[in-house]
Amino acid sequence: MLDAVGPRLRALRRDRGITLADLAATTGVSESTLSRLESGQRRATLELLLPLARTYNVPLDDLVGAPRTGDPRIHLKPIRRFGMTFIPLSRRPGGIQAFKMIIPNRPEPLEPTPQTHDGFEWLYVLNGRLRLVLGERDLVLPPGEAAEFDTSLPHWLGSADGEAVELLILFGVQGMRAHVRAEPHR
Repeated sequence: MLDAVGPRLRALRRDRGITLADLAATTGVSESTLSRLESGQRRATLELLLPLARTYNVPLDDLVGAPRTGDPRIHLKPIRRFGMTFIPLSRRPGGIQAFKMIIPNRPEPLEPTPQTHDGFEWLYVLNGRLRLVLGERDLVLPPGEAAEFDTSLPHWLGSADGEAVELLILFGVQGMRAHVRAEPHR
């Protein structure tokens, strides 16, 4: 299993477009050590693999190709912001990110406070009624409806009626859109 670590590290670095010099600067591991590690001339140690796993933002098991333990569960770490819960569903930084978002119930719905930021967002309402304020538009989306928009437009998400709302969100950097290809309804 350890013999495959070098080629796996080299492929990961090249896929991410990182040079050995950049990787050495980020991890604190010398270029020559990284080169020998990738070529199989240096044995992988925990001391070398931990900073690489952190830099690539991958589990250590993925770097060494450890077999799955048989436990199919994914241990998600919720993030709480703006009174809402975001559960990351994608594990790699960059590209399109997926989240489950939960807006808790409130006795009185919040007053919209639209925000802007770079990116593009696609959302799908699972449960509840979502209020989406998008520029001058004020929309209510029931379960099963989807929306997509450029996040440089002032926008706000909240409950339409004070009840909890659950939705899936795909978020990408500016220019990255989710593309849905479906047959037209006949």
